[in-house]
Amino acid sequence: MSLLFNFLFPPPPSIIITSMSVISFVSLANAGFSEINGKNMQYSKFWNVTSRKPSVSKNKQIKKISSRTGMLIFYTPAFLAGVFAFALFPNDGLRFMLVDFALTIHFFKRVFEVLFIHKYSGGMVLDSVAPITLSYFVSTATMIYNQHLTQNLPEPAIDLKYVGVALFLLGTIGNFYHHTILAKLREKDDKGYKIPKGGLFNLVICPHYLFEILAFVGISFISQTVYPFAFTIGTSLYLMGRSYATKKWYHSKFPNFPKDVKALIPYVF
Repeated sequence: MSLLFNFLFPPPPSIIITSMSVISFVSLANAGFSEINGKNMQYSKFWNVTSRKPSVSKNKQIKKISSRTGMLIFYTPAFLAGVFAFALFPNDGLRFMLVDFALTIHFFKRVFEVLFIHKYSGGMVLDSVAPITLSYFVSTATMIYNQHLTQNLPEPAIDLKYVGVALFLLGTIGNFYHHTILAKLREKDDKGYKIPKGGLFNLVICPHYLFEILAFVGISFISQTVYPFAFTIGTSLYLMGRSYATKKWYHSKFPNFPKDVKALIPYVF
């Protein structure tokens, strides 16, 4: 345990942060296993898969909104939480500012991509918007508050924040680059799916997920607290499940899909 605290701040005496660490990890890991078992979140390409299931009542209409609107709703509250935190905690030091800046940039990038990069093929189920939006907002606000609670605590013996900055920037740039590749697969008004190529798509079907994980590893290294690491591990398990489901979907739609392309980690998974 003493070796661990060479890398981490002591856990703050907060039942909220302790509870959220457990809840974030368990809920995200469970979502990842659900993706592997075919219980997909109802957005993106998987909406059409899940919406065909007969479990939906005949008397219940499925309400949909455009993917652009839904994703904009997903990310905006978390982005605003990061912006407001600069004013709410203006004197919390460099590490806090780096964590808040990274979170704000992360969600600003997502909003920017929604508005100017992504191409859309359909809609998403309205019922899925509120829980996803709340999840992003609560996890971001918790990460910010968690970092605020480290004020006046002894710094870890090994400082990883600058390594974290480098990993965050690499993950963010790599994620944006591969999102751009995906967007360029479609011409104007083209709503079909194609096998992505270029970048790391020749090795894995979801390199954008891989770089997103790397960005959150970077935030965890900047923070050096328990909650971001719990969130990052949970997110990694979720995106592993999501990438597995994505690869399975591509195999079902494209008989010529390359057999040697992995889901998330080159040559491994």
